[in-house]
Amino acid sequence: MTGYINTIADLEAQTYGINYAGSNNMLLKTAGAVTGIHRGHDAATNTGGITTGIAGNLYNIVYGQKVWSMLNREVNVLSVMSKRPYTSSGWRVLSKRPAGGTGNFHNFTQTGTDLAGTDAPRIDNIGGVPENASLSTSGDGLIAIAPEYSVLNMSPKTVAHQFDFSELAMEMAQIDDGIGDIRAQMREDMGKHHAEAQNLMLVAPLEAYLQADKTNAAADIERNYTSLYKVISSNAELDQMDTDNFPVSSITGDISEAYHIYGSNRDDASFLDCTLDFGDGYASGDSRPFTLTIVNGLLRQLRENGGSPKVILTGYDTLQTLSDLLQSQERFMDRKEVVPTVNGVRGVKGAEVGFRVATYYDIPIIPAISMQSTSADSGTISDMLFLDTDHLWLAVMKPTQYFEDGISNGNPFGVGQLGNRALYRTIAEVGCSYFKGQGKITNLK
Repeated sequence: MTGYINTIADLEAQTYGINYAGSNNMLLKTAGAVTGIHRGHDAATNTGGITTGIAGNLYNIVYGQKVWSMLNREVNVLSVMSKRPYTSSGWRVLSKRPAGGTGNFHNFTQTGTDLAGTDAPRIDNIGGVPENASLSTSGDGLIAIAPEYSVLNMSPKTVAHQFDFSELAMEMAQIDDGIGDIRAQMREDMGKHHAEAQNLMLVAPLEAYLQADKTNAAADIERNYTSLYKVISSNAELDQMDTDNFPVSSITGDISEAYHIYGSNRDDASFLDCTLDFGDGYASGDSRPFTLTIVNGLLRQLRENGGSPKVILTGYDTLQTLSDLLQSQERFMDRKEVVPTVNGVRGVKGAEVGFRVATYYDIPIIPAISMQSTSADSGTISDMLFLDTDHLWLAVMKPTQYFEDGISNGNPFGVGQLGNRALYRTIAEVGCSYFKGQGKITNLK
């Protein structure tokens, strides 16, 4: 006897004098025995054992109970929005200053006869009066003036997703190779979808509202939350889109509904205009290279208009372009700890919570894959939204709730089927109380 006996194959080889290696247990086969019941895990690549027939049915592939998501489930837009309870159907806003005008107070004239209270008062008629001035005398410049107020209103929108499962499906999922409680898995996946849908509503493209007017391609879009793209717009942008026939150049039609927001019309109320930079227009070839000058210019306008942007919302492509511009020179780009809360994005000092994000001039940049590119050209990058969440919020009438009824609850008649029916429902709407403090940059490449 030579060598070492490490396995039963070695023992058989030493005992019977057979070179067992590669013999595939021929000794047992010659004695009338058959191959044991076995097969490879992947039948397509199995080269030995029983792969078909009755014995093969004794083997079953077993799947784990956990269902792994292979889908993108980010909901960044929804998380950065400030949430407030829906306490009233509308709000009042100061739409014109007492001395006149809706823009900055430096809109005045040095000549002419315009007095205080007009849109562009003469510089020497904004409050300076002579000694012992006569009351209510236009000649002395002491006349009664007052600010103007406007009212805005919004209706809450209902977002709901329904799903059901039969009694048999619920029972079968708990035996054999099922996942157990099928309702728990469905609740998890449908809850994520419910958040995803609301996320997409908040950044639905402005073109969808134009198409709803022109072609009825998205006729029911007003059932959704009002998109930030419609809130952060202006009369000039809509006029330009109409002039350039964007985005449906071959179809003409009225887009008047796109001007309507919160019960008012951007045609008639300049205070509804946000701070925008869309370049020369929305015709083919109007997109322009992304530069820091464009971003810095809009930030300057926002601050001149009294805005204080709390977060920049954009796509991953634009964030990468911005990073390429800044990181080579190591200026302005930084990292900050932020936490999405019911009040929107807030910075936290000295706390190990939240997540790290890039910043520009200390403004957090939140990338979202669902951000749009508003341009008639191909190869453009995502737009940039500058949000002042002190004046932009999601007014929540009913927070997300889960409802379920059916045969498992002893009430199959309530759902009219031998199973259960479930529903996620949220009632809310986007509100804005200061438009000039919200900004948008489009048409970038």
